Amino acid sequence: MHGSLTRRQRIYIDRTHLRGRVTGIERVTMDLFSSEALAPHEVRSVTSRSVPEMILRQQVDLPLRALRDPQALFLFPGFPPAPLCAPAAGRCLLYIHDTFLVSRPEDLSLRSRVYLSPAFALAIRWGRNLFVNSRTTGEDLRRYCSPQASVFLLRPPVRDVFKLAKRVGPGPRRPSDPLRLLAIGTVEPRKNYAAALAVVEALNSIGVPAELHIVGRTGWGKHAFLATPPPYLHWHGYLPDSDLLVLANSCHALLSTSKAEGLGLPLLEVQHGGIPVIAPDAPVFREVLGESGLLIRPDDAERSARAVAAWVASDEFHQGAQAARDNVGRWNDLAAQDAARLLARLDGDPRAYAAPGSTIP
Repeated sequence: MHGSLTRRQRIYIDRTHLRGRVTGIERVTMDLFSSEALAPHEVRSVTSRSVPEMILRQQVDLPLRALRDPQALFLFPGFPPAPLCAPAAGRCLLYIHDTFLVSRPEDLSLRSRVYLSPAFALAIRWGRNLFVNSRTTGEDLRRYCSPQASVFLLRPPVRDVFKLAKRVGPGPRRPSDPLRLLAIGTVEPRKNYAAALAVVEALNSIGVPAELHIVGRTGWGKHAFLATPPPYLHWHGYLPDSDLLVLANSCHALLSTSKAEGLGLPLLEVQHGGIPVIAPDAPVFREVLGESGLLIRPDDAERSARAVAAWVASDEFHQGAQAARDNVGRWNDLAAQDAARLLARLDGDPRAYAAPGSTIP
């Protein structure tokens, strides 16, 4: 995007990571960078059917296309682009979901440490057009990217993927019923499920019966709590959206204790159903949740449990469904403004990102 742009762009989009199960990164790719979202520009998808084909497309095919089509733009919303794309840096658009590949090496799998982390670190050094999903991600990215890079805010729209719109708020609960807490995300060290379990255990110890329902496939790392699960843990593995809807309708709140997120998409997705959200007191969650939800300190399980117990018993919790829906509406309004700025920039408007806050300095 450095340099002059024509009215109608030809944009190659790396969709080689869109295979099989659809989670947050895949949903963002499909929603933000579809042919409909980028119309009237010409979108050419680059796809794959297997891991070997994905690697071939990313490392060889896309750099060759950049060489053969010098007027086109290339958009990378999933994996980091290959180093051979660097000569076309001015025409490459990199979408950054988070920075944990370089900021949290202790929470990375062997594959991530050996391949993804070096590839990501290199790409954000030569990348010149970097788009981020939140202001927090953008501010953190500035610690690692080139000073010459432009960092643009491009928040993703949040659809009601779980079909929760007809839900009236927290699931019904009598005082004797357990507090059912939902957690969504791959079981890996970064998600910090051990802290979530500690909070639930502390709730039970202070007389608030509670359960934790985890939805997510197993990633890397050893997880003793899955081998010998406590009685209050229910691990459901990966669930299709229709099954997740059934589970969500029986839960009273969503609990996140993640150590690092660029956005935390499920927190917003469940707010379509007025589901209250409990999350760490950290910048990204304050940005995403606004005035809705409860912020806790996951490293202090007893204090967090007391805060959750008091919140669940309060009028704020029982009247929080509208606050949750208002917040996801606020977020989608911001996302629509970001999308309009991107289209204006693609159309060649040099003032597209002139609004304060639309770029990360």
